[in-house]
Amino acid sequence: MVINAGQCHYAAGDRRSGGTTSATFETRRRYRLTSRNLNRFAASGRAAVLVLAGMLLLGSGIPARGQSEGHNSQKGLEGAWRLQLTVRDCNTGQALRTFPAVFTFAKGGTATLITAGQLPSLATTGLGAWRHAQGHNYSAVTDAFVFSPAGVWIQTHRLTRAIEVSVDGDAFTDTVALEIFDPNGNVIVTGCATSVASRLE
Repeated sequence: MVINAGQCHYAAGDRRSGGTTSATFETRRRYRLTSRNLNRFAASGRAAVLVLAGMLLLGSGIPARGQSEGHNSQKGLEGAWRLQLTVRDCNTGQALRTFPAVFTFAKGGTATLITAGQLPSLATTGLGAWRHAQGHNYSAVTDAFVFSPAGVWIQTHRLTRAIEVSVDGDAFTDTVALEIFDPNGNVIVTGCATSVASRLE
């Protein structure tokens, strides 16, 4: 049998002190203590492995869920869009003019529209609200204030949109009803338009 340094230490110590404890007893006692500790460490290690495995599974689920939630088809209308807006004759549908715009639909239902259809020095950004109707259909209303070159507020332009988002969530089309109000709130002009839009990413 091979005796390790620990066994020699205990046996030599007993001789010097005149004790009767044998090296074999000390070895067994130390082995039992070591085994108990090893069992405890093993149990702790198994618990740590389970915790780590749980964290890895949870961690791997987060990106998967994020990708699923972040997929365009799951966003619906929320996000930023690049539009081509075409003003049309309400009776014939004939295109009168086309210009670009950018629309953002924020979480919570607010909407922001900027457009090349008005001089920025004469009109404010369009602000408003949007909501989900059903399926891929949404509605939105925005108001913008229009001023004279002298800086006098002369009109409010209200755009009411019926929007349909594509199945893949990357595009939408809409029909637009325009109402122009004077400063007293009277409708003085109505108009029609359509838009095609792609998601801005």
